[in-house]
Amino acid sequence: MKRVVVIVMFFAGLSTWAQNKNAKATMEVDGVCTMCKDRIEKACIKTKGVKSAVWDVHTHQLSLIYDERKTDLETIQQNVANVGHDTKELKATEEAYNSVHACCRYRDKKVVDDHKKEGGR
Repeated sequence: MKRVVVIVMFFAGLSTWAQNKNAKATMEVDGVCTMCKDRIEKACIKTKGVKSAVWDVHTHQLSLIYDERKTDLETIQQNVANVGHDTKELKATEEAYNSVHACCRYRDKKVVDDHKKEGGR
């Protein structure tokens, strides 16, 4: 019995040791302008454990550096969705989406086309 406890504790310690305090990830996040950029990045940075969040207006790629011991990608995606932006894995609720400024309505083809004409603001 004592041997089983030691083995379980070893593997539990190994799993926490394997977590990266400077994990890097990228994900696609929908948005259209610099107002979206600010909102997305702030939602990430407010997540405990996120050290860096940079969203590119043109590619829609969010680049992250975060501490896996304090957060995970699902939590970060949920916080992004909570402020009204979709990811491939998680869609913002209608209420959250409707809370963004009218010029940020990335699901509206006319808004997206207007931003393309203006160069993404």
